Order: sequence, then C-alpha cells, then structure tokens
Amino acid sequence: MTTPTPRSITIPLALWVAAALAVGGAGWLRPLQPPAPQVLLLGLTAALLIVGRLIPGYRSWLQAVDVRVLVALHVTRVVGAYFLILYRRGELPYAFAVPGGWGDILVAVGAMALLLVGAPTTPARLWWYRAWNVLGLLDILFVVATAARLALADASSMQALLQLPLSVLPTFLVPLIIASHLWLFGRLRAAPAPADG
Repeated sequence: MTTPTPRSITIPLALWVAAALAVGGAGWLRPLQPPAPQVLLLGLTAALLIVGRLIPGYRSWLQAVDVRVLVALHVTRVVGAYFLILYRRGELPYAFAVPGGWGDILVAVGAMALLLVGAPTTPARLWWYRAWNVLGLLDILFVVATAARLALADASSMQALLQLPLSVLPTFLVPLIIASHLWLFGRLRAAPAPADG
C-alpha cells in the first residue's frame, strides 16, 4: 500500500465524525451504563493504534507527517471551557469538569505555543514538545479515569458525555487524542538529535 494521500486521511476521519454525530444524535449512547462507554472509548483507541501499526501506508504516513500536525489536533481541547460552563449549569460534577476543563485548556494553549515556536529542531524545543506530550497524555488519562470513576458511582452524573455535543468526545475526539499522544511519543523519541540553538 502506498502512503495515504490527504484525501485518504481526511475522508475516513470525516466519515468517522459523521458516524459519531449520527450515533449521538440518535441517542444510542444515552442508555449505556458503565463500563460500556469506557470499553467503547478504549476499543476505538485500540483500533486507531492497530491501524497505525499494521496498515503499512498509514504507518508510513504517521512516521513521515510533520509532528506539528499531530500537535495541532490538541488545540481542540479548548472544549474544556465547555466543561466549566456545564459545571456552572449543574450538568457536570466539579470533580470532572473543573480539573478536567482547566487541564484541557492548558494543554490546548500549550499546543498553540508549540505551533508558534516551530518544529522541534533544537534541543530546547524538543524538550518542550516531549514535556507537553507527557503532561497532555496524563491530563487526558486523568479526565477519562475521573469520568469512569464518577460514572461508576452515579451514571447520571456523567450523562452529558453520552449526548450531543459531548458524545463526540468518547466516540471520536478522545480516542484520536490518546492515540496521537502515543504516536508522538514514538516520533519524538526517534527524532534525530537537533542542532543546538
């Protein structure tokens, strides 16, 4: 298989997000009880990692694409601001919305800063990319674990994540975010030693 073209990357992603919107709009996620939403999220993440590992064209694309493309995805984590709004409305619990919301906002701002400073072509930039990637992965894992813990204690407390617009998070965005962090670990570890400066 040859390296995917931009269309062969964007079309599957567009179809996936359309399916996530359709599933959320139809209300098919609302009846799910823990651990079903968590299993769905982990299954989608595993599927992405398997595709990136086992399909040669996608594997070569992930090894060649500018790492800033993978970082740019994380600007979407400004969605954390919506968590704070839903907390103020009483639709999400503090333990999830406030730490997770602010964490996601900070990771999104960090992604923007990395995009502004440029590619990791110096030792300092490479260090910042690696540090951001560790913190970003820890943040998203904290968010997922907190959502699971709170849903297991009281499924209704996390019901907002199973209906639009937030249902797109477990069915599309969060698996992509987790997978992209793992892909970035591989790319940044294998990065050639940058020149000083």
